[in-house]
Amino acid sequence: MNTPLFLATANPGKARELRQLLPSFVITTLEDRSLQMPEETGETFEANALIKAEYAQKVLGLPVIADDSGLAVNALGGAPGVRSARYIEGTDRDRYLHLLRELGTTADRSAQFVCAMAFVYPGGKSVVTHGICRGWIAHEPSGDQGFGYDPVFIPENQVHDGEPRTMAMMSNEEKNAISHRWDALRALVPYLEAFGLVSSGS
Repeated sequence: MNTPLFLATANPGKARELRQLLPSFVITTLEDRSLQMPEETGETFEANALIKAEYAQKVLGLPVIADDSGLAVNALGGAPGVRSARYIEGTDRDRYLHLLRELGTTADRSAQFVCAMAFVYPGGKSVVTHGICRGWIAHEPSGDQGFGYDPVFIPENQVHDGEPRTMAMMSNEEKNAISHRWDALRALVPYLEAFGLVSSGS
């Protein structure tokens, strides 16, 4: 029997990625359950991930994974950072176009996707792992895959036919292999094993 696991997000893109990365779990999300999550008031990715995971675990009694992730642009002092999903009102497209306007012709376009992933198990046990994907911001959006800032983020060493590719131009398999969420999840696997939720051969 597959292990039940709650993913504390209403973001379908994140849910899709985690289901691909954890196929041995039956993952439910906020879309599947009527649960009002608390406000993310933390000033760090780690704090916000724990706010969501600890609340959902207490209410549901299930093992819970929650991540808080976002884009940190060096020339903007780390913005949009923990406010990546709330950078401005509107759609993902509105936000990444606003980011491009903020950067303008800035020469330093280095950036990184950052993820903090919190796992909370019944009994109050918790752990937070971290992942990072470094790259730079394109001058214009490209690609129609992925979500969030994927159309303007070019990961390090991602070129095809001599041209850099944004995350939105990559297949799910390619993206998962380098993503900040996969990085954090890979670091989480030993803890899942320790709690008996996955075997060492998974």
